[in-house]
Amino acid sequence: MEFFSQTYVALRGPTGAPQTATDTIARLSDRLSPATLLADRRAAVQSLKGLARDWKQDVGERALSGLLDVLANDAEVDADIGKACLETLNILCDVEESKELGFQHTDAVLATDKTVNTLFALLADNGFYTRLATLQYLSTLLQNRRQVVQGYFLKAPAGSSSVILVLEDKREIIRNMAVTMVQGLISQSAEIQKVLAFEGAFEKLFNTVTQEGGVEGGVPTQEALSCVDGLLRFNTSNQSYFRDTPLPPLLCSLLLFPPNLGIQDAAPQEFALQFWDEQKTANASLVIGIMGMLISSSKGNNTPEVSAFIRCLVETALASNTPTPVKTQALRLLPPNLNFPLSDIVLTPYCPVPDTNGEEWDRLEPASALDALVELALHGEYNGLDSEKRFKEGLELRTAAVGVFENFARRDEVRLAILQGMLPPEGADSSEAPPITPLLHSLISPPNSTTTLDPAAVNSLHIATLLFSHLLRSSSRAKAVARSITPPSLSSLNDPGTGNFFVPADGAPPEEPPAPEVDDDDDPPQALLQILSENLSLSSLSRSRADTSERESREWDRLVVAYLCLLSQWLWEDGGAVREFLNAGGLSVLVEAINQVSEVDSIVPGLCAFLLGVCYEFNREPGEITRATIHPILNRFGVDTLIGHMARLREDDRFKTVGPDAVVLPYPTPLHLKTGEAAKDREGEIWFDWAFVDFYKSNYYTVQRGLSTPPDQLSSSSSGPSVESAMLISSLRDVIQNQTQEIETLQQQLKEKPTNAGASADELQSLRDQVASLTAQVETSESKRKETEKEHEDLLVLLDELSAKRKNDKARLAAAGMDVSEDEAEDDEDED
Repeated sequence: MEFFSQTYVALRGPTGAPQTATDTIARLSDRLSPATLLADRRAAVQSLKGLARDWKQDVGERALSGLLDVLANDAEVDADIGKACLETLNILCDVEESKELGFQHTDAVLATDKTVNTLFALLADNGFYTRLATLQYLSTLLQNRRQVVQGYFLKAPAGSSSVILVLEDKREIIRNMAVTMVQGLISQSAEIQKVLAFEGAFEKLFNTVTQEGGVEGGVPTQEALSCVDGLLRFNTSNQSYFRDTPLPPLLCSLLLFPPNLGIQDAAPQEFALQFWDEQKTANASLVIGIMGMLISSSKGNNTPEVSAFIRCLVETALASNTPTPVKTQALRLLPPNLNFPLSDIVLTPYCPVPDTNGEEWDRLEPASALDALVELALHGEYNGLDSEKRFKEGLELRTAAVGVFENFARRDEVRLAILQGMLPPEGADSSEAPPITPLLHSLISPPNSTTTLDPAAVNSLHIATLLFSHLLRSSSRAKAVARSITPPSLSSLNDPGTGNFFVPADGAPPEEPPAPEVDDDDDPPQALLQILSENLSLSSLSRSRADTSERESREWDRLVVAYLCLLSQWLWEDGGAVREFLNAGGLSVLVEAINQVSEVDSIVPGLCAFLLGVCYEFNREPGEITRATIHPILNRFGVDTLIGHMARLREDDRFKTVGPDAVVLPYPTPLHLKTGEAAKDREGEIWFDWAFVDFYKSNYYTVQRGLSTPPDQLSSSSSGPSVESAMLISSLRDVIQNQTQEIETLQQQLKEKPTNAGASADELQSLRDQVASLTAQVETSESKRKETEKEHEDLLVLLDELSAKRKNDKARLAAAGMDVSEDEAEDDEDED
C-alpha cells in the first residue's frame, strides 16, 4: 500500500488538490533519481509513458535525462522498467506526429555514444520484451539519425555480436524485427556491411529464408532477402566473401532450379511450372536480383556459380510460367558481354492449355535457347497467346529479349553465322529455296493493305526489324552477306506452318505441305533489300489512305517507322545497299512521304529526310540515280526544310523519351478509359529502340552537313575522304575488338593450364608469346585509329575555319558595296 500512496501523492500533491500535467511530469521526473526505490522509479516511468504522447515536449524537457539514466542503470536488472523506459523513449523520438520534437529528442539522446552502447548491450538480454523494445527503439534512432548511430555502432563493444545474436532468435517477432533493424543499420555503410558479413549475417539471414519456406514464404522472407541484397550491393568485398561460402547454389535452389544442371540436361518440371502469387513473385524477384548482381560483378569470370545463375535466368525467362515482370527482370540482368552458348542450350518450353485458367500446360518440343529467345521476341509469351492484346508488360518482355539478342550478336562471327543461315546451303541447286527462319519470315511478310491491320502482326514485324538491325549495325561484312539474302517467293509465305516454331511434344508435327509447282512465268526471287523497299512503299501508300481510323493510321505509322529505321542503319556506309535501295524505287517513296507532311506529323518525315540524307551521303557507286540526280531534289525541298524535319523528330516525345530500358511507351488511351485500369492490363507501343536513338543522335550532324554539300564533293565534312576515314575507323575498331577477345581467351587458357598436369613449359611460353604479340597488335591498331580520328577532327576544324573566313570575307564585300551571289548568300544561311 505504501507504493500506491506514494504514487497518489506524486499525482495529487500532499493535500489531494489536482495538479497540472506540467506539475505531475515534474514530480514524476524527480522520482527517476537513483536515490529512490526501484519500485518508485518503475511506477514513475510507467506514468511518464502514459503522458508522453500528449505531453511530449514537457516529458522530454523534464524527464529525458532521467529516463536515460534509468535505461543505463536499471534496464538490465528489471525487465519491466527496461521495457517501459524504452517504449517511453521511443515515443519521445518518434517523428510521425511531430518531426521537430522527435529530431530534437533524438539529437539529445545521441549527444554521446553512451545510450547506443547501452542499447546494443541490451540486445544480449534474452528477455522477450526487453529485446523487442530495444530493437524497436534502435530502428527509430536509425530512421532519424542513421549515420550517427552507425558511427557509434562501429565502436560499440558488443555491437556486431549482439546483432548476430538477435538474427538467430527462434522467436519470429524478435527475428523479423531484427532483420528490419539491420536493414537500417547497414544502409550505405560498407564498413558495417563487411563487419556483419564476416560475423555470419549471410548464414543467419538464409536460415530465416529457409525456415520461412523459401520463396513460398511471406513478408519475413522478403525482408531477409532484402537484407542480403543490402549486404551485397555495391560492396565488392562482401560479394567476394559470399562467393567463397557454400551459399551461392542456394539461390538457384530457392527457385527450385538445380544448381548443378548439366548443359545437355533439361530443367525439371517442378521448376518450370509453379503456382505464383504476389508475395512469391516479390521474393523470387529479390533472388533473381541478387543473381544478376553477382553475375555483373564477376567481370566475365565464367565460374560454375555464374554459369548456373545465367542458365537459371535463361530458363526462367524462356521456359517457365514465371510471372512476366520477373521474366523481364531475368533477361535484363543477363550480362552485356554475354558469352553463354544460347544455341547449344536445349530448353523445354510450355504453353497453357486454353480455358484451364493456367492449371494445365502443354509441354512443347525442345528448342535451343537462341530459337526460343527469337520466338519470344517475335511473338511474345507462349506462342503469342496474348500478343494481339498488346499489353505493356508483354511488350517489355519482348524488348528485353531483343536486348539479349543484341548483346549475343555483338561479335562478328555470331552475326555472320546467323545471317549465313538465311542463305542457301553451299553446293545447293540454284533452284532450291533458301531456308525461311522465323526472323526472316516475320521480316518479309508483306503488310496487308486491304483489311484492318493486326496489331500483333505489326509488333512482330517491328521487332523483326529491330533484331535484323542488330545483325547489321557497324559491320560491313554483315551488310554484304545480308545483300545476298534472297528469300523464297512471297507465295510460299502463305503456308500456315511456316514459322510455327513450337509444337506440342505429345503431338505429331504438321504434315509437310506439297511443294508448289514451279511456274515458268513466275518472277525470279527478289533480294531482301528489294522486298523491304517494296514493303515500305506499300505501307506508305496505305498510310496515306483517307478512310483509315486514327488507331489504324498510328499502326501504319509504326510500320513505316520500322522499315525506315532498319534501312537507315543498313544503308549507312554501304554504297552497294544504297544503290539497290534507289534502284528499287526507294527515292520516290521518300520524296512522296516528305511531300505529304501534315502539321501533327513529325516522325515519318523526319526519318525520311534522314534516310534521304544517308542515300545522298553514301551514294558513291555508279548507277542510274547518282548524287547529281538527288541534288536538285534537295534544293527543291530546301536544305533548311529537311533539317527542320530531322530536328522535329529529335524533339518528339516518342523519340526523346526512349532509354536503354525504356523502349515500350504507354499507348495514348483516352482518359475516360484509364479509370480502374490495372498495371498489367495497360496497353503499350514501340516506336524506337535505344540502339537506333543512339545511332540517330551520333550521325545526325553528319547527315545534316552532307545535305549542304555539292554532288561532286567526296565528303560532307571536307574535301578529303571522310567517308573512307570513317570506314577505316570502323574497321580498326572491329580489329581491336576481335584481338581483345582473342587475348582474353588466351589469358583464360593460361590460367587453366597450370591446373592441368599435362601442361608443358613450352605450351605455356607459346601462349604467353601469342598474348604478347596480340597485345602489340592491339596497341598498333589503337594508335592508327586515334591518328585517323585526329586527322578527321583536324579536317573538320579546318573546314569550320575556312567557312567562317569565307563568311567574313563576303560580309566585308557586301559592306563595301560589292555584289555577292544569291547562291553564296543561301549557303551562308544554311551554315547558320
